[in-house]
Amino acid sequence: MTQNVNITDKFVVVGDRVLIKPKSLGERTKSGIYLPPGVQEKEKIQSGYIIKTGPGYPVGPPPESDEPWKERVSAAQYIPLQAKVGDLAIFIQNSSYEIEYEEERYIIVPNSAILLLIREDDDLDYYLK
Repeated sequence: MTQNVNITDKFVVVGDRVLIKPKSLGERTKSGIYLPPGVQEKEKIQSGYIIKTGPGYPVGPPPESDEPWKERVSAAQYIPLQAKVGDLAIFIQNSSYEIEYEEERYIIVPNSAILLLIREDDDLDYYLK
């Protein structure tokens, strides 16, 4: 019995990092010159689609309460990230780490290196009012 398991289901992204599948860059310039892969990889800013996100920024436990009837929270708490799966992220290349897993290329980027998120399902009219 074979199960259809996505490769990225095995990944656990830690903290405030995101896992990005790099967007394939054009191999030619506007004037028609073909660029070698080394030139494309040296760009300062890159883009790609977010595949997975970490839980966010860890937050310390709440201060001790003088109300004994309240339940204590012992699980880790996080401030969630703004990035969501499926967003197109524009990020700084110098802060990222490239990995290769089963012949697929991925990039791990800290949330602070993301400059812009493009979300297709966002209702822009709501924000422009």
